[in-house]
Amino acid sequence: MQGTIIKGIGGFYYVKVNDNVIECKARGKFRHNELTPMVGDKVDISFISDTNKGSIDNIYERHNMLIRPAVANVTQALVVFSLTNPDISENLLNKFLMLCEHNNLKIVVCFNKSDLIKEPNKIDAVKMIKDAGYEILFLKAKEGIGIDKIRERLKKNVTVLCGPSGVGKSTILNRLARKNIMVTGDISEKLKRGKHTTRHSELIEIEGGFLVDTPGFSSLNTDFISKNEIQFCIPEFLEYINGCKFTGCMHYKEPACMIKNALNEGKINKKRYDFYIKILEEKIRGRSNK
Repeated sequence: MQGTIIKGIGGFYYVKVNDNVIECKARGKFRHNELTPMVGDKVDISFISDTNKGSIDNIYERHNMLIRPAVANVTQALVVFSLTNPDISENLLNKFLMLCEHNNLKIVVCFNKSDLIKEPNKIDAVKMIKDAGYEILFLKAKEGIGIDKIRERLKKNVTVLCGPSGVGKSTILNRLARKNIMVTGDISEKLKRGKHTTRHSELIEIEGGFLVDTPGFSSLNTDFISKNEIQFCIPEFLEYINGCKFTGCMHYKEPACMIKNALNEGKINKKRYDFYIKILEEKIRGRSNK
């Protein structure tokens, strides 16, 4: 039988097969191959004789693998930022987008707390994201406004939420799941808990898809992305990359660069290009990008 691991804890893995969830152990061969099953893995299982429990016999090749949270085969990211309180850091927003692109995720940018801003479409960060071609949703998560639009995008996806602290990710998760999965920021502060609570990622089935029950990307370290890979994490560059005069053009100081031509013609947002150059220069100098 083929299924998806939706939870793993204490060496036990819970595999969703059709409408059933089967508790399984992994075969010893995976330890010998230094392969540990992960939440999100597509697996083959078989029942153990005379029990209603199973064993994991095969793990299918992963399309991607997030480390924190530890989830495989994620297909979609909801990148959540608030329009105010806290204010948007464009550099941080672009880093989240770069990490999602590196993991080949479909991206929906969610701007929360839209009720606190009169004209959200005029904010520079919103314009930058529109220019980059990303889908945008405006939310008022505490009131549940915009949550149904997210639900429509969950079908056939394994979706993770990511974004900085205080923007409403926990509220959105709880609204989508229709129950309290995550402690929200206000409650966490009152209880002085959250940072010291050990959590195990779990997939929750919603609207024909799966939602990861913990916010994603607890680390924004981008050291593992090489300087040559950065350009491919900026999707609005892609249609111009192959038109540059020189093979291996980094779109930096080289002449006859199609990316810079597109920038000068207003086809690429300058803030996005400046972010690319900032990250590229850090790589060239060998600086950390944490």
